[in-house]
Amino acid sequence: MSIGLVVPIEEYSNSTVPKMQSHLSRVELAEQLGFKAIWVRDVPMHVPTFGDAGQTFDPFTYLGFLTGRTHQIALGIASVALPLHHPLHVAKSAATLDQLSGGRFIMGVASGDRYEEYPAMNIDYENRGAGFREAFVFIRAAREDFPKIEKNRYGELNGTVDILPKPHSNKIPLLVTGHSQQDTAWVAEHGDGWMYYPRNLYMQEHNIKEWRALIPKTQKFDKPFLQPLYVDLQKDDDFKPIGIHLGIRTGIHYLTEYLFQLQLIGVNHVAINLRFNTNSIEKTLDALAEKLLSKFH
Repeated sequence: MSIGLVVPIEEYSNSTVPKMQSHLSRVELAEQLGFKAIWVRDVPMHVPTFGDAGQTFDPFTYLGFLTGRTHQIALGIASVALPLHHPLHVAKSAATLDQLSGGRFIMGVASGDRYEEYPAMNIDYENRGAGFREAFVFIRAAREDFPKIEKNRYGELNGTVDILPKPHSNKIPLLVTGHSQQDTAWVAEHGDGWMYYPRNLYMQEHNIKEWRALIPKTQKFDKPFLQPLYVDLQKDDDFKPIGIHLGIRTGIHYLTEYLFQLQLIGVNHVAINLRFNTNSIEKTLDALAEKLLSKFH
């Protein structure tokens, strides 16, 4: 299992909008310390009732900036709300990031869950599941030379024009977030991995087993399972865990044990979110690197 970080790497528990303070130096520090990925989010509009404006910067533009300031760390979006974007623009932006980063880009995709964004863009919220599927097909086709697409709500391609650039390697991984208004069988067949929300160990193990049992029905290779985790890391290494929103307030010893348990049930990557962290961010990153990262690969 590998460990990543959700951007912004800062505490903003009392606000829906982060300050983005020291955002570049903290991303650079994360790479130096050995974290395997950083994750930004696609939040087209600030919806206060939702409770989190993400990193506020456009995810593609921001990751383009970070591409030039990092060298090895994977760069992920978790996740692009496909029905809110034309898939041709998404495909071009994603392939550009993948090329500029040397193949380090990973793209989570979702149907979107902030209702207020849909009427603002004159898009039908109730039909977002179908929009997600058609955008997914469009993005997949864009990696081909002079692709052909018929009967797609976003447009048709007849093979006379191409979408450039192409991905750095065969394709950009598309990780489905949640169910995105699809059933588990669709997620298992079409996604290159599954990103799901934190759940208790029993429920998460059930989700992973159900999904992984479906994969061999349509393909030969297994796929990764990823999840976020909000962490408030305490100075006392033996601090006993207390539940917080989608995560835990805990010392490093229990956090390490909990991550081992996630690994045992089949989780391949955990993206730690420090939004509710009460200790110094830099000290927290140092502690995670010194006492945690070496135990996971």
